[in-house]
Amino acid sequence: MRKEDTVKLISAEGFEFIIDRKAALVSNTLKNMLTSSGSFTETQLGEVRFPEISAPILEKVCQYFYWSLQFASGKETEFHIEPEITLELMMAANYLHT
Repeated sequence: MRKEDTVKLISAEGFEFIIDRKAALVSNTLKNMLTSSGSFTETQLGEVRFPEISAPILEKVCQYFYWSLQFASGKETEFHIEPEITLELMMAANYLHT
């Protein structure tokens, strides 16, 4: 897979999640950051830092992006969310407009 087909998402702790660009574009916020016509760092490097989102939450967000792509293509499966991360996950989803 080519580098331009992937996006690197970096958590508050510095963990890096490399995901398909197509999956990242599920998020309207990421879509705006990565497809901007300006010379923004996110657009040029294909990476986005999230100083407020922890690694476990960002990992779950990445899982959701892939789940969302499957759901949109007609594959309906359950997306399990652990109750103890619900609040943090909702705050991240709100920021990412997913």
